[in-house]
Amino acid sequence: MQNVFGIIMIVVYLGMSVLFFCGFFDILFPTWGWVRWAGGALFLVYGLWRGYRQFAGIDAGYGNDRGE
Repeated sequence: MQNVFGIIMIVVYLGMSVLFFCGFFDILFPTWGWVRWAGGALFLVYGLWRGYRQFAGIDAGYGNDRGE
């Protein structure tokens, strides 16, 4: 279940970054263009970092539970 949840969260973070970059949330921040780019960049970087940790075996899961 940890692996499935981790993959779902990676998809959510990357999806949110796409939504920010496409301007989906412009109705919330109509005059703040920097929020669109900053939010998209943050979600993209964190989604990629989570993906790296998930598939490189740094996070728990895939048989490397770190003794828990």
